[in-house]
This record gives sequence, C-alpha cells and structure tokens, in this order.
Amino acid sequence: MNNTITSVKGLTAGHFTDLAAGTGCTVVLTPKGASAGVAVRGGSPGTRETDLLSPERRINNIHGIMLAGSSAFGLAAADGALRYLRNLSIGHRIGENIIPIIPAAILFDLNYRSNTVLTAEHGALACESASNAPLPVGSVGAGTGATVAKTNGSNNRQKGGIGCSSMTLPSGIQVAAVIAVNSYGSIFDYKTGNPILIPVNADDTYNPLDTTHFVESDRKQSQENTTIGIIATDAAITKPEANYIAGIAHDGLALTIRPCHTMRDGDTLFALGTGETSKEFDIDELGIAAVQVVADAVISAVSNS
Repeated sequence: MNNTITSVKGLTAGHFTDLAAGTGCTVVLTPKGASAGVAVRGGSPGTRETDLLSPERRINNIHGIMLAGSSAFGLAAADGALRYLRNLSIGHRIGENIIPIIPAAILFDLNYRSNTVLTAEHGALACESASNAPLPVGSVGAGTGATVAKTNGSNNRQKGGIGCSSMTLPSGIQVAAVIAVNSYGSIFDYKTGNPILIPVNADDTYNPLDTTHFVESDRKQSQENTTIGIIATDAAITKPEANYIAGIAHDGLALTIRPCHTMRDGDTLFALGTGETSKEFDIDELGIAAVQVVADAVISAVSNS
C-alpha cells in the first residue's frame, strides 16, 4: 500500500540525496497543473514564489514544489526543476515561452556534514527520479541532513528526516503529506503525549515548553532549523481553499513538535490540489485530514531516519 505523497493522483515525487555532503532535495511535480497555497509560520523562512500563491494573485496553477536543504543556496534547486519542465513543454505558455511555476522552501543543514551546497543540476536530478511509486522516507532528499531537538544546543540534537503519510476519506478523496523535519523543538507522539526524540542530555523530567529546562549556553548555538512540507489532495480545491488547508495543517506540526514555530524555525507548508477527482468535499474534512497526515508524516520522518 502506498502511504506516501504519491498516493495522490496527478502528481509525481522524487529525491536527490547526497549522503557525503549531508544534504538533498525533494520535488513534487504536477505536470497537468494544480491549485496551490502556502502558510509560513516560522520566524526564519527561506522561500521562493510564495507571494504568487496568495489568493489575490493572478496565477492559479503551479507545476511543482521544491523542498531543499543547503539553506538559502538550496533555492537554486528550483531552477533545475524549472528547466526540466520547460524542456518537456510543461508550464504557462506566454507567446513563444513556456514558464513553469515552481515554489520552493529550504531548511538549514549546512553544519550537519559539510558545506557543500545544492545546485540547479541537483534539482533536475530530483525531477528525473520523480515517479508515482511510493516515495522513500528517512534520511533522504530534503531530510538528508535534517536534525531535531535542539533546545539544548546542536551538540545534543537528534536525527530528523523526511516522512510521508496518506489517508483516504470516506468519499474516496485522497489526502497526503510529505514533511522534512529539521526542528528546533523535540518530537512527541500526539496520540500518547510520550516523547519520541528529545535532546540527548535531557532526562525523564524534560519539558520542552518549560524554558528552565533549557541550557542557556547551548541554546545560543541552535540556529539551524526549519520544518517544511507539502499537503496534497486529488480534490478540486480552489486557490483560497488550498491556502486554508496549508494554514490549518500547521496544527499537525504543533501536535508533534514542541516548541513549534519559533523565531529559530522557518516552518513553511504548501498545499496543492490536483483536481483529479470531481467528488464533492467538505473543506473542514480536508483540513482535519491535513492536520492528521502532517502529524503522522512528522513521526514517519524521525522513525525512519
């Protein structure tokens, strides 16, 4: 059974992974176009083409989304996707030009293994690997150099990664998520409240929401964060509805990452609808499903890294 983002009809996904450098990127492609929205909740985001996704902006269809490591340098990976799709004549045709729209978000992993950064060529390689097969999870793609639980400093961090989750609603509509987890906060099981990953030096009394438990000298080192991801559905959602889903889906991060949405994080979630099914939907049902698949994708990311 495909429990990943590629369970949604109308899209493909793939990774580029550089284990030696400790970085990578993940792309979701929508060759037929898709409605999309975005919600940025962290204080230190790194993004591209997000303004275009606001409901009042003119463009209604995008052709893919890039998630990347390498901090700001990773935004170059989207250039590779742009060229890849243009060569396939996928994009908005304006006169003799074809212009694909590829929003992107990045996370900070430069200090994980090396300072080698992603390029457009790496983004193109991710596109070449894209398919509708189950997307690998763990320390791959944008999650290659991801780490978590850094409230007590980077020297006490744990390994993060990229994860997926998918669910089928009673109507048959599919909702899925892919999340690259590189958080300042620790990871908790939202069903039991039990910790999954906390700082290495933390004991059983550790409470990530109690600042007296933080080690001040270590905390100042912890600037290398940000959780980014994509929620997708095959429902025919509008651009405003996609923005609503992207916003409410952040609840899934808050359920599993503590603390979440700090000024040290650049938490950014995209939502897209491929419109492959014409089935009627309840927007609140889609929003609730988005929260669940995001929370489950976070746990998938750290459980497989």
